[in-house]
Amino acid sequence: MKLCIIGAGASGLCAIKNAINYGFEDITAYEQANEIGGTWVYTDEIGKDKIGLEIHSSMYQGLQTNLPKKIMHYPDFPFPEQEKSYITAEEVLRYYQSYADTFNLRKFIKFEHHVVRVRPLSKNNAWEVIVKDLKSGEYNLVEYDAVLVCNGHYNSPLIPFYEGQDLFEGKQMHSHDYRNAQPFKNEPVLIIGAGPSGRDAVTDIQYVASNVTWSHHMEKLSLTKFRDNVICKPDVSKITKDGAIFVDGSYQQFSVIIYCTGYRYTFPFLSVDCGLTAVNNCVEPLYKHCINIKYPTMAIIGLPNFICPNQMFDLQVKFCLEFISGKRKLPNKEEMIEDLENVKRIQLVDRELPRKKFHHLGVGYHESYYESLAKIANIRAD
Repeated sequence: MKLCIIGAGASGLCAIKNAINYGFEDITAYEQANEIGGTWVYTDEIGKDKIGLEIHSSMYQGLQTNLPKKIMHYPDFPFPEQEKSYITAEEVLRYYQSYADTFNLRKFIKFEHHVVRVRPLSKNNAWEVIVKDLKSGEYNLVEYDAVLVCNGHYNSPLIPFYEGQDLFEGKQMHSHDYRNAQPFKNEPVLIIGAGPSGRDAVTDIQYVASNVTWSHHMEKLSLTKFRDNVICKPDVSKITKDGAIFVDGSYQQFSVIIYCTGYRYTFPFLSVDCGLTAVNNCVEPLYKHCINIKYPTMAIIGLPNFICPNQMFDLQVKFCLEFISGKRKLPNKEEMIEDLENVKRIQLVDRELPRKKFHHLGVGYHESYYESLAKIANIRAD
């Protein structure tokens, strides 16, 4: 079988390694960048690169992991022993490089290759993949038996709409383009969002900005103590030409807005024929958050969040390869759709999650998800 893997970041690398273990001999992974690591590869560049493609990485200087390393590694490849639990982005990237070198994965990767389009070929249950060689500019059309989509989900900024947004006369940007605090020296800054990037941005920028207005709706923040120039505000109600009005009626002025408001799941290379939609960060129809129910030889790896990433990537890949390889048989489409409807009931009705958090697992749910994959495919959930 010919297997196409899109991306050579954390999920793509373990897809290559596991595909080798499953006996796939014709494996090609396409990576847009010139090295492995995906979002963990730092670059000073923002916006678009020299050939007009959107910069993929959201990495910023000084980032440290918000998960301890003991739950970040692949099941069969622990991090090097050291005292500290929370490590730098550079150390994480070196880990992925070591993983690729240890298992000799680079020979399966075509670097600086951009996947333009993927569409199903119903005549023989194959996939047509159009790829652009970014060095030569040439386009190639290749057929594959199966496709694993491992393109990550920290590269397409989600910026919420606010009344008056277009009237603001200062600078507006998303944390995707944040690299360090220096551009905001002596500026009054509004930071919207209290996720990991929002907290890190506040922590860094407070030392150089004249003041930082931090808009969020978190009831409890971390124990981090911030400087006196950090002003916490509730959600933004309206943006004006030089500031914002908040839902409590208060008003604050600033010259910069940084949206730390998350990312959208996007798959611009998938044709409509693939049968998948990604509306408000809910990707469907997928069996077990990964297998395309319409075309089960395609899978999306890495959608669930609030999980142990590399362990989940590894388990999802093994789960999918059990069926793609023909080793096991999937339930029929009606049964997979019934399972999806049950997941919708749990996520959207029982847990009362908004649609945008459909793939949100978290404590008590990611464990049962792992167990479900392991049981169905008869594999270990390490």
